[in-house]
Amino acid sequence: MRKGSTLFLRVVIFIIGCPILALCIWLPWLSQEVVEIHPEWGKWQVLVLAGLYMTAIAYFTALYQALKLLSHIDQNLAFSHFAVKALRVIKLCALLIGLVYVLEMPFFYMWGEKDDAPGIILLGLVIVFASFVVSVFAAVLQKLLYEAIEIKTENDLTV
Repeated sequence: MRKGSTLFLRVVIFIIGCPILALCIWLPWLSQEVVEIHPEWGKWQVLVLAGLYMTAIAYFTALYQALKLLSHIDQNLAFSHFAVKALRVIKLCALLIGLVYVLEMPFFYMWGEKDDAPGIILLGLVIVFASFVVSVFAAVLQKLLYEAIEIKTENDLTV
């Protein structure tokens, strides 16, 4: 398979990674501004930032695994155990993101109540739901790919 066949997907992965990287750079300044406006949230600042950076690390790990998966596709190794492992890591990263945001939902609730902005709570729920959907989708793909590899191996051994 030509390398150009996955070029569009590689560009898309780069594009969806850029805003999160920018947010990671802007996040300390933003959290400091929030603490200046609401000093009572200062005790939670480090905990919230740690959770957000943990999800950013999981997000970039999943993007890296997606790039690895695309390189396996370019090398005609789409039906290999490397691809299954990449999908497994993507599934675990999405699950981690969802779990961290579930744990941080009380902060979204406090923020939404304090500023009278129910959209913040909805945003947190959308992130949780989307990450769990990605996790389930990656798990289904992982299982299907594993079964396809098993069938291919069995057919290769049959003469």
